[in-house]
Amino acid sequence: MTKYSTDRAAGVLLAQACGDAIGVPYEFAGRLDADDVPQMSGGGLGPYEPGEWSDDTQMAICIARVAATGADLRSAAALDQIAEAFVEWAAHGASDIGVQTRAVLGAGVRGPGRPAPRLAEAAREYAARNARSAGNGALMRTSIVGLAAVDDRDGTAAAARAIAELTHADPLAGDSCVLWSEAVRTAVLDKRLDLAGGLDLVPVERRDQWSAWIDEATGAGPARFNPNGHTVTALQAAWAAITSTPVPELDPAAGSFPCLHFQHALPAAVRAGDDTDTVAAIAGGLLGAYWGASAVPARWRRAVHGWPGMRGRDLVALAALTAARGAADAQGWPTVEAMTNPMAHDFTASHPYDDGVFMGTVLSSAHDADAVVSLCRMGTAEPLLADIAPRDQVTVWLLDSEDPGANPNLDFVLADTADAVAELRAEGRRVLLHCVAAHQRTPSAAVAYARRLGIDAAEAQAAVRSAIPQARAHGVVWDAARGVSPR
Repeated sequence: MTKYSTDRAAGVLLAQACGDAIGVPYEFAGRLDADDVPQMSGGGLGPYEPGEWSDDTQMAICIARVAATGADLRSAAALDQIAEAFVEWAAHGASDIGVQTRAVLGAGVRGPGRPAPRLAEAAREYAARNARSAGNGALMRTSIVGLAAVDDRDGTAAAARAIAELTHADPLAGDSCVLWSEAVRTAVLDKRLDLAGGLDLVPVERRDQWSAWIDEATGAGPARFNPNGHTVTALQAAWAAITSTPVPELDPAAGSFPCLHFQHALPAAVRAGDDTDTVAAIAGGLLGAYWGASAVPARWRRAVHGWPGMRGRDLVALAALTAARGAADAQGWPTVEAMTNPMAHDFTASHPYDDGVFMGTVLSSAHDADAVVSLCRMGTAEPLLADIAPRDQVTVWLLDSEDPGANPNLDFVLADTADAVAELRAEGRRVLLHCVAAHQRTPSAAVAYARRLGIDAAEAQAAVRSAIPQARAHGVVWDAARGVSPR
């Protein structure tokens, strides 16, 4: 996992799902005003629960569950598995499904031979009968493909086109998936937003046209590309939302962080109107690849969920495994049931400024918390999470590291964690705030929460250090916690 940012890889599916869920309530419901702030309020064509993702992310999960095994997505076996997953989803899991995708999956399920060729043939037959067959239904699910071969741009392009052609035979649909998957791969590998960088991967006879379409969208208002059910205008609307949204300056005292670009660009995609969940899902995949899972605010991570009974942490695991070609890391994350660490011990202390917040470790037991904010990676079945509602379990992407590059969104993460604790407390929850051993992350987040409550930085650090004797009380994470602004 050293060739790329695991944070950015982990952000791809999670950020797509957030865009999807934000766009769901507004699909085909008319354009929003410029000052409207879209919310994960549910409804839409499903109708969906608040925070529930739609078919855009559902189909991406069908791909991700194959990719997360380490399969080569260009192989016949992998394409068959994806085709079978699409058909099974359409029959038993789809809450909403596009007209073209429904028609192809319905026709391709019948007949002899392997599943993938059957679907691809049904897609070609559909395209032959319908002049307008370059819909956005392949593009909406393609971001995850950009993770499957992070070090292989040609392999990524081939996989993107092959998976697109399972339901969308029009060459433009395949081109758009190639371009977007390559942009995701580039963002994860190099933290660079470059949609035109993949032009050499599309056939030469269409490169100039795609270059013109990308130029037209770069920095433009997303609403210019409405309607956006076509794969070209969907790509343009998503790219316009990303490139026309300013990146904020870093000013923690003012609550300004560069990665807020992610939170601002997704609503911009929704305000394009028309197929709002799809455009925002497409944009979210690339934004997550650029800004990382650590840029996704806790209030969205708490809410987002969907078929097949997954939540945000499940999407993080699928994306991380896809990028690592099915391999867990040296500690077994993200597939191990329980993380182990020799430094872990049972310790709990009350927050010095809020006795409804407990500061602890992964083994904390002396508390009556009914919500947990985990500042370290967790296993799939940690005892700490038992009997706590999924919405009340927040896992924060925060590394105990002195390397400035390890936590690229550090100031935002600390401020957002403080906001998450405050939100849970406002809902009447008693919160356990913990990391592995309460050496660095727990005390730092506790200081951030104290700052959120309006406590002076020096006073907050002294009080937390007194309450947690083993606190390291120095380093980049501890120092950054001072900068969280009171609310």
